[in-house]
Amino acid sequence: MILYWSSIIAGVASVISCGYLICATLLMDRFSRKASSAPRVSMPRVTILKPLHGAEPGLFENLASFCTQNYPGPVQIVLGVQDPNDEAIAVVERLRAEHGSNQIDLVVDATMHGLNRKVSNLVNMWERVEHDIIVVADSDMRVNPDYLTRVVAALEERGVGAVTCLYHGLAATGVWARLGELGINAHFLPSVVFGLGLGLAHPCFGSTIAFKRKALLEIGGFIGIANCLADDYAIGARLRARGYKISVLPFTVGHVCAEASAPELWHHEVRWARTVRTIDPVGYMGLILTHAFPLALVAALAGISAESLGPAIAVGLSVTSFGCRAALLRQVERAFRLPPQSYWLLPLRDLLSFAVFISSVVGRNAKWKGRGYRFVSGGTLVPAGSSPRP
Repeated sequence: MILYWSSIIAGVASVISCGYLICATLLMDRFSRKASSAPRVSMPRVTILKPLHGAEPGLFENLASFCTQNYPGPVQIVLGVQDPNDEAIAVVERLRAEHGSNQIDLVVDATMHGLNRKVSNLVNMWERVEHDIIVVADSDMRVNPDYLTRVVAALEERGVGAVTCLYHGLAATGVWARLGELGINAHFLPSVVFGLGLGLAHPCFGSTIAFKRKALLEIGGFIGIANCLADDYAIGARLRARGYKISVLPFTVGHVCAEASAPELWHHEVRWARTVRTIDPVGYMGLILTHAFPLALVAALAGISAESLGPAIAVGLSVTSFGCRAALLRQVERAFRLPPQSYWLLPLRDLLSFAVFISSVVGRNAKWKGRGYRFVSGGTLVPAGSSPRP
């Protein structure tokens, strides 16, 4: 009976998940066709903040894409590291040599203001900010030349407190990076577009957060989120609490996936899954209905064992669920003009995403930059084995 009911429940869940995949496919094109802000003739001065940690694959190309913007106004780029021996410094010096016409400032400061090293880096960089419009973007982001023009134009709209961008995966090299790329393009990106289309998602991503200095100071600056792993979410939530609107632009920027091994990919994805779960536990549990192919396999294996599901039905459900995921990925390629994806890895990618989901539900610990942490409420993290209170 356990196998029988397991097959029935998993089968129904897989059918519902196929419905989700079909809806996400339909919403994808509508989102990408949304009207974007018209570029302004005159643009204000902008400071771009880029916290760095190590010479990750593609770092020079990522940073260079921010130096080659067709933005007509003055742009200051502030790069920050916490270790004077950080290998990223050599990349910055090369960037200065090849893009000498840009104002590129480097801050080297090891001061910690909380457990989130990225936010501590941003706090240290703050004194070098010269302009009132600030764009924060992670070091693994790569953008097109019209990126800054479109972001700043959207920020100038009435009532907008911040502008953010969705992102697509760009595999650096190797099968694990390709799986990371698929995790973004076949799972993360469609789920966000689906949530936006139904009014269920209110994102703010580290891929891009643009805001005015006044708005950031109103929410206490970076120092107030120094213990939050999901610093991007915390910034968005605090701005919304102040009555600001977060504008999500109808295009994506590139996120370079550089995972070189299975453990690296696993720890990265589990960390972020557990972060999302601590922020929105109810909504996160609903993601179980986005895993059509693994649920179909569970239904097939349990149904055949219990003789409640014929082999033909089991195979049909599995093939249908995989086909829905592949069709969705194809629509992602078209909507955001992405190169052909590694479809042959989709079955493994779907099973990996399901395993990450299960792991995130049953655990609270995570590894981040070689250190162990434990999540507490609201996305806050504490060192593993310590109390959440000081």
